[in-house]
Parts: sequence; C-alpha cells; structure tokens
Amino acid sequence: MDVYARIYDFAASAGALEGFVYHKDEMDAKTLQVWIDNLHQAYQLLPAEVLEEIQPFLDMTLGRAFRSLVPLLGEKEEVVVKLRSMIKGPLPESPDDFQKRKWFQD
Repeated sequence: MDVYARIYDFAASAGALEGFVYHKDEMDAKTLQVWIDNLHQAYQLLPAEVLEEIQPFLDMTLGRAFRSLVPLLGEKEEVVVKLRSMIKGPLPESPDDFQKRKWFQD
C-alpha cells in the first residue's frame, strides 16, 4: 500500500475514533479494544518521517478521544494507556478543544 494511502487510512480511523467516543455515556469495550489495537499497530508501522509531520495533529485528534475516554474508563484502563502511548505532545484541555484555524485557511 502506498504511504499516502496508509496515512489516509490511519488518519480516517483516528478521526472516526474521536467521533465515536465523543461525549459518550457508555462504550462497547470489545469494539474499542479492536479499534485502538488496530490504530496502535498501524501507528507503529508508519515511517518516522511521516510521524514527525503528522504528530502534532495526531496529538490533538487522539488527545480529544483520550479526554472523552478518561471519564468513562479511567487513565489506567489498558485501551486508554495504549491510546495515550500514541500521543507525544501536550494533551488538549478537553474533548471540545478544537483548533479554530485550519491549515488551508491561511
């Protein structure tokens, strides 16, 4: 698979996870486990130069998902720990912490 296709596939899955967990009151643990396991495996296979470029954006997307999951599952839950391991920079303040300006709006 072409690197651009891999990036798209990974990013789409990360964004979909963010939406799936956003302000939920309950969560299907099995679905969440498989989803985050797949994301983690794909993350580890992305080239270092790709991660260097996308990591700040990834930190925000997965960070908002993290912020949604912690109140439900706690920070020590295995899937939450695995999700947190893919976040390298500062966490967003909340699941609602969205950038107001996009890269294409400059």
